[in-house]
Amino acid sequence: MNPGVMHGAHSLVKDESVLKHQLAPGLVARTIRFGRPYAGILAFFLFLVVLDAATGVINPLIYRQLINRGILAGNEALIVQLALLAAGVSILDSGLTFWQRQLAAKVGLEILLDLRTRVFVHIQQMSLAFFTRAKTGALVSRLNTDLSGVRDAFTDILSTAVGNLVTVTLVLGAMFVLSWKLTLCTLVLVPMFLLPARYVGRRLRVLTRETYDRVAEMNNLMVERFNVAGAMVSKIFGRPDDERAAFVRQASRVRDIGLKASTYGRLLFIGLGLVASLAVALVYGWGGVQASRHVLDVGTVVALISYLLRLYGPLTALSNLQIDVMTTLVSFERVFEVLDLKPMVTEKPDAKPIPPGAVRVEFADVGFRYPTAEEVSLASLESVAVLAKHPERQVLYNLSLVAEPGQMIALVGPSGAGKTTLAQLVARLYDVRSGAIRFNGVDLRDATLDSVRTTVGMVMQETHLFHDTLRANLLYARPTATEAELATALHDAQLAAAIAALPQGLDTVVGDRGHRLSGGEKQRVAIARLLLKAPAVVILDEATAHLDSESERAIQEAFQSALKGRTSFVIAHRLSTVQQADQILVLDKGRIVERGRHAELEQAGGLYAQLHRTQFATQPKPARGA
Repeated sequence: MNPGVMHGAHSLVKDESVLKHQLAPGLVARTIRFGRPYAGILAFFLFLVVLDAATGVINPLIYRQLINRGILAGNEALIVQLALLAAGVSILDSGLTFWQRQLAAKVGLEILLDLRTRVFVHIQQMSLAFFTRAKTGALVSRLNTDLSGVRDAFTDILSTAVGNLVTVTLVLGAMFVLSWKLTLCTLVLVPMFLLPARYVGRRLRVLTRETYDRVAEMNNLMVERFNVAGAMVSKIFGRPDDERAAFVRQASRVRDIGLKASTYGRLLFIGLGLVASLAVALVYGWGGVQASRHVLDVGTVVALISYLLRLYGPLTALSNLQIDVMTTLVSFERVFEVLDLKPMVTEKPDAKPIPPGAVRVEFADVGFRYPTAEEVSLASLESVAVLAKHPERQVLYNLSLVAEPGQMIALVGPSGAGKTTLAQLVARLYDVRSGAIRFNGVDLRDATLDSVRTTVGMVMQETHLFHDTLRANLLYARPTATEAELATALHDAQLAAAIAALPQGLDTVVGDRGHRLSGGEKQRVAIARLLLKAPAVVILDEATAHLDSESERAIQEAFQSALKGRTSFVIAHRLSTVQQADQILVLDKGRIVERGRHAELEQAGGLYAQLHRTQFATQPKPARGA
């Protein structure tokens, strides 16, 4: 089949439902503004498109002269000249096409890089609440699928609109000049070309959408089974036959839909080829009769057929231009939707850095509630129709405390009391709703984000390691660290011996989320990473939860040295780990209900004493005679 016809046929399977979408006000103007930096190169690209379209119309006229004045007249010299001219035009046309497509690829990829970087950086700036709600797959889709739709927005649409419009105009103009009667006759066949194609195209669109859904389900099944945690569950519960059956069901649906789509696709292309062949036969038949009667010459008939084969593809593409434009605008809208979602933690224009050195941390009447879904997320990223608007419950109420430089502040209390939330506010993962948190008198909301990140370090209960080497995971905290500094951090985190036992040492790849390491080893890597960063304010959220008693004692000794002179907040359910704290804060339902040192709180007989008695009462008693 003619390539132009096939290109036009491909556009028939695009989703028409996009035409029903209500675009956001000002989207078109915003999209155009986005293309302004590329105005010069896009203008040159359009020039190449027009020149390429015009060049493609020349050869049929050359062939007409070659037949009429060369072959039929027996003029061999003219035949050679016109054949060389046609070859030259073809070479020029091929060069222009190559140049045009290279330019389109360059512009499209530059736009993709620009927009993809903007989206990635913007998502990185979102608050922690955003990531607790958004589906990771939906975010990745915005960076891949939606941005791929944006990539060719300017180049493809411009080339389709301008190039095909120029082609159709010039081809029809040339055909009418050569024979307006034959031209009108061939145009009568256009509905025969478009109507059946549109019917089959609608069926293909339905099947294409269903294919996407089924493939997504199959991919989701594979992602869940192929990650370390999923593979572990599958192996522990041992249901390989059921797993195979579930996968076969999903894959079979994809196969069945693919077979049906392939059948419809082949019918579409065969049908379009048949209509195009009928049009060619019509021109040959009627044009041949006209040529035999000397109403038309043979060269004109051949030129008309050549033009006819160039006509149907651009006509079909132009008939679907609105779908192309709307599809691209919807892709831009989905990308702008993410870019317009404002981060909750931002840096003020006049922000100032936190001075280096020891830090005094002050909570002044701090109140906090977590943001609503509408404040931090998008329904399309959560796969829900409408986001909840009701405010979240208050988590912290009127908290006031002071942590002097070098002090260890222990945070204890029942689950849900607000301990982790308080720690996250110190790290400015969220901003307070009322009151203020100050570092050496500087309100965290007035400080530069970079200085906050430099000042605060954190070891969380669940350690996350990147799928990279141990060295890369450690250097993430401090890229300029020397080998000696790495060795010191590993030694202080009681990790040196474990690293030495690995075949590649620090260059060992830890695997997905660090699953090649034990829980205790991962925790020690996190501690080593913190020690390497050496922040002025340290937050330990159950930092020794995965360690055995011997390792915990060693790490606690390491912490006593590493935390010296640093302000630290320690969250621990095992109260034995916080007995040496300078100040213990007991939280309950978002309020500080007790504060003091271990002995004082024990004697007070309040919540801390109750937690302490309960915890030690549940520990196994030593056997008699031990």
